[in-house]
Amino acid sequence: MSEAPRLLTVILNWRTPDMTLRAAQAAAREMQGLNGSIVIVDNHSGDGSFEALREGVAAADWAAQRVEVIQTGHNGGFGAGNNFGIRHGATKGFDYVYILNSDAFPDPGSIQLLLAHLTLNPDVGIAGSYIHGEDGDPHVTAFRFPGTWGELEGAARIGIVTRLLKNHVVPLPVPSDTTRVDWLAGASMMIRRDVLEEIGLFDETFFLYFEETDLCLRARNAGWPTDYVRASEVTHIGSVSTGMKTWQRMPQYWFDSRLYYFRKNHGSAFGPTVAHLCGTCLWKMRRLIGRKARRDPNWFLWDLISHYIRSLSNRTPRERSATPTLNPRKEARS
Repeated sequence: MSEAPRLLTVILNWRTPDMTLRAAQAAAREMQGLNGSIVIVDNHSGDGSFEALREGVAAADWAAQRVEVIQTGHNGGFGAGNNFGIRHGATKGFDYVYILNSDAFPDPGSIQLLLAHLTLNPDVGIAGSYIHGEDGDPHVTAFRFPGTWGELEGAARIGIVTRLLKNHVVPLPVPSDTTRVDWLAGASMMIRRDVLEEIGLFDETFFLYFEETDLCLRARNAGWPTDYVRASEVTHIGSVSTGMKTWQRMPQYWFDSRLYYFRKNHGSAFGPTVAHLCGTCLWKMRRLIGRKARRDPNWFLWDLISHYIRSLSNRTPRERSATPTLNPRKEARS
């Protein structure tokens, strides 16, 4: 009789210990009967989160022996923090790793449905959930890979442009059934260990944003597609750690991640940046004529262009260590 697949759940905390414990409790409930464990990673919050998490787990009757709290020692971003947890869990062994946001709470059956989908579909590398808010409204979390035409359409937001470029629109309509997608938001994402063994972990050059896009692209290029599993539902608050909902201006690290993604995967960010500029000009004309409401953060276009111009004189070559392997010893030999 074959052994049940081993599942590692990684939850990354950044200054939200109470919410992280809530996410861990929901995950522990949904992992009952599974051969799995949970690693909570404090991403060097520096606000007492690590101590609060350890105390919370120690006092929780739902934690038992299957939940562990560790600390990174530095804040390297979303990818680096999750990599830390994945590598820690790898010492005990796992067949699948489940990445769960600290502000995401698995609904009944959600984790088991992702695990069953990957188990029954050995050709699929990554599976993600249907995400909805606490009010029940669906979140857009399934996407095409971004590219030059997608940048033009996304910036223009004009009906005729969207119709002409319908096959390049990055956000997909919320799927009503399980379907194949290019990439998924990392709030609830299960990854086959074989995928990580082959392509490596998250690229740690990305501090925040685009890291799961890059991971799904590398997986797809290696022959491991990504599926959106509609029946697996997860409640998500969203942007609690980053504060994105209250941003008045896009942060530097968003532009850094966008630039790096296009340079790494398209060879240059010039085309996508020019396309975004053209699309924004179309939108501004449409907004002027139709008196449309403003949508972009303050100074967005200026920040995008000035960031790209500055990058031309400050290009940093990619390092192999930016995408660490699952096995540190293997990495050391390479």
